[in-house]
Amino acid sequence: MTPRDPQTGSALLVTMILVIALLAGGAVLTNMQLSESRTSSMTRAKSSALYCAEAGLAAARASVAANYASWSSALGQSEPSWLAGIDHDLDDDGIADFTVTLRDNDDEPPPLANDLTRDNDLMVFVVSTCTKYPEVKVQVAELVRYNGGGNCYQAQQGGCGGNNNQN
Repeated sequence: MTPRDPQTGSALLVTMILVIALLAGGAVLTNMQLSESRTSSMTRAKSSALYCAEAGLAAARASVAANYASWSSALGQSEPSWLAGIDHDLDDDGIADFTVTLRDNDDEPPPLANDLTRDNDLMVFVVSTCTKYPEVKVQVAELVRYNGGGNCYQAQQGGCGGNNNQN
């Protein structure tokens, strides 16, 4: 019987350990890269959705100002019919990219419960929601106030410049 050499196969074992370590390191690096790609893609979608929602506000401003008389009937419901006239398609693909709704602010005195279907202080929130990017829901709200328009008379409602009717 010949004695067995104790170092037989040790080179193969060391080589296999190195290959497994390199494969594990490659898998970790690949996973990190994919995670970074997903994160940057989500950040890009969130920024685009924010711009989309802001564009909805900009598109709705003139229509909201022109339809002050309809604010009360539009509170507490989905997009009012008078906002249907604005172009909701930002990229001309035939699909609406945002929705616009009106929401009442907290304008009742403290002992009363807030009635979201009635405006008391001539101020409402215009809320634009981007629907173009379903994986990222972004809403932008803007508080608007109805000033009444028309001419300002010095002897009316505290004067034009807030000088308390001091002519």
